[in-house]
Amino acid sequence: MSQVLHTPPPTAAEAAETPAQLATRYGLSVSGARPSLPEYVRQLWARRHFITAFATAKLTAQYSEAKLGQMWQVMTPLLNAAVYYFIFGVLLGTKRGVPDYIPFLVTGVFIWTFTQSSIMTGTRAIAGNLGLVRALHFPRAALPIAFCIQQLQQLLFSMAALIVILLCFGVPVAASWLLAIPVLLLQFVFNAGVSMIMARMGAKTPDIAQLMPFILRTWMYMSGVMWSISKLTKGDHLPHAVTIALETNPAAVYIDLMRYALIDSFHAHQLPPHVWAAATGWALLAGVGGFIYFWKAEETYGRG
Repeated sequence: MSQVLHTPPPTAAEAAETPAQLATRYGLSVSGARPSLPEYVRQLWARRHFITAFATAKLTAQYSEAKLGQMWQVMTPLLNAAVYYFIFGVLLGTKRGVPDYIPFLVTGVFIWTFTQSSIMTGTRAIAGNLGLVRALHFPRAALPIAFCIQQLQQLLFSMAALIVILLCFGVPVAASWLLAIPVLLLQFVFNAGVSMIMARMGAKTPDIAQLMPFILRTWMYMSGVMWSISKLTKGDHLPHAVTIALETNPAAVYIDLMRYALIDSFHAHQLPPHVWAAATGWALLAGVGGFIYFWKAEETYGRG
């Protein structure tokens, strides 16, 4: 003999409740709902080991199929610097009047590559990892942050080659080299913030990833990677607004600060006014603003 379970009919008060009120009554919550900002930060911190391990694994796998392997981490920016030296330094003559031009150029290329690669990988962080986003529950900001850590790790390999280049061209070791640490920290925060902005935009509009190389190439030419901004802006031949835009360009600020830290012939008068304030301001604006902007769309990633 079978038994039938009878559910008591809802009371008039329960029938009048909305779905949201019923969910609250029984302790239900929306799946994948955006947590509060402090809770989101705590979740990210709790997964810090996953973020660093993911970044390291991506870096290791990047050149796993190449015969030279991880050597390409150093060779790629060096080959870029060699091409830029031939085109801009030799053919266009931008090296004239710039002391220690090769260290000047290589430093600019390495620091710019850090920003460029962070933004490019950040743009595809969500759209290119939908399988992971849809399969696992974790703070989605972990992905663009992990890709920025990957690019920072790659830059550290390149910095070892940069030090060798500096020594080969007679640049002495100096206490100012320690300034490279706060410069890289500020640049990392800036890169991570912009990367999160682009990750949200790229998740909604994947075509942005196809547009970004053209935007970044234009930005590079404006950032003094291959030429001296202080030399160009000397005098009054440029409009004041153009001079301010070139001097406060965040990529140029971090490049010039790194040159000032590492190259003894790059003096303080070649830096734009209030350069440390500008570097800190850009890092806070992009880092905090980008993080909040990304967090606000947390529940939309991987859906649709």
